[in-house]
Amino acid sequence: MEITTLTSCNDATLSPYIPSSGNPWDTIKINHVYRRLGFGASQDKIDAALALSPDAFIDSLVDDAFNLPSTTTPVWGNYALSDFTDFDTENEQYIQDWKIQTGNDFITEDLRGRLTSFWMNHFVTGLETYFYSPYLFQYYNTSQNHALGNLKDFVKDIGITSAMLIYLNGYENTNIEPNENYARELFELFTLGEGNGYTETDITETAKALTGYNHWDEEGAPLYFDESTWVDGDKTIFGQTGNWRYDDVINILFQERPNEIAKHICSKLYRYFVSQEIDAVIEQNVIDPLAQTLIAANFELAPVLKQLFKSEHFFDERALGVIIKSPFDITMQFINESQFFYNDELMDALIYFSGIFGQNLFNPPDVSGWQRDEEWISTSTLTGRWQFTELYLGILFQNGLESTFTDFAKELTNDSNDPYYITQVLIDHFMSKGLYTLGDYDIATDVFKWEIPQNYYDEGLWNLDWEEAPYQVYLLLSHLATIPEFQLK
Repeated sequence: MEITTLTSCNDATLSPYIPSSGNPWDTIKINHVYRRLGFGASQDKIDAALALSPDAFIDSLVDDAFNLPSTTTPVWGNYALSDFTDFDTENEQYIQDWKIQTGNDFITEDLRGRLTSFWMNHFVTGLETYFYSPYLFQYYNTSQNHALGNLKDFVKDIGITSAMLIYLNGYENTNIEPNENYARELFELFTLGEGNGYTETDITETAKALTGYNHWDEEGAPLYFDESTWVDGDKTIFGQTGNWRYDDVINILFQERPNEIAKHICSKLYRYFVSQEIDAVIEQNVIDPLAQTLIAANFELAPVLKQLFKSEHFFDERALGVIIKSPFDITMQFINESQFFYNDELMDALIYFSGIFGQNLFNPPDVSGWQRDEEWISTSTLTGRWQFTELYLGILFQNGLESTFTDFAKELTNDSNDPYYITQVLIDHFMSKGLYTLGDYDIATDVFKWEIPQNYYDEGLWNLDWEEAPYQVYLLLSHLATIPEFQLK
């Protein structure tokens, strides 16, 4: 099977989407929102959104995410090494615990969880480099707290988290031997874009200004600034000369390069939430206006998110089903949209399988992060994505939860006994668009009918209360995972 995505050819603008008889506000559009802005949603949440206007719905998602309290700090969240009783055992357990907590946040927090995931793939660190649970929590906490906040504050705070200082060698950046690694990525990946508006001299001078963050009060405590290892003397950055320190660098960067920053960030948000493809029309009609909104809002992110997510462009038919699901999408979206059982033990399994499929939580492949879309699909990962769904359903079936399947089917279909209708409704529930041909629905219906003789369907004798019905739903949902359209959102 080959999974391909096409250029969206979406020439709609950022004008607000206003429903009409020809372009109605419906469950397809609401599912589109929840799949892009979160990890899917239950039918109850979708039905509740139908009662709202698109404008009010997006406002509620963004405002709720903005106002959501931070995840509670664990007891060990700010430990130093001396606070551990048995470091090797406890540290590894705390890391695993926080991975599970992170997965639970992603699956329940809608936009805040989705954006936290996005930013951790923008301001990249690698757990394998520092492998220390307090630094992991502090990095996550910073990403979560700034996910919908002020971009300038975000850039300033994330750069001096201990995880980032270790990952990009900031702790090795001293007045004796400046290290340019973080300065380079600050411009190239985090704010300006590769080769866009900076010189090698800017990097060298910036590295000097960023020196000094290489001290801790004790081993494993947060790293902090100490003037004794800072380069004391004038540095020239973007044409501005002074005895600059870390905060000065961020201020100068946003003062001298606001247009480049805004365009780079808005392009990344667009590629993540709408489509990987940006052509000249999209750049002019979407990216540039979003960038101007970001600058006008003094780099507050919420106004940009609202403008994009309320737009005709975001809701255009050509924006649907053009992004390949990530491993997190495959696992978490299916659970949210089915409302099937999961707990911490199963979340641990979801995180494990996501790693097998190519998305190892807190460990992107390199500082540029996962490139997403086609990168997620290969012969081995595609087979694994199919097998995961079947394995998860099998666990539920084998642990006495088989009635979950028929309860789900009854709710979505109003307890229909028409196998074709049941098949169509269940498939469409999980798809961004309908299947490519009617024949595809026929094939899926045959899978669902299983070995039940046709006359039982013809005479209306079969229904979802039959003893075999849970297994039939299991077969259909397992088949669902192998349909190409299931890989898209």
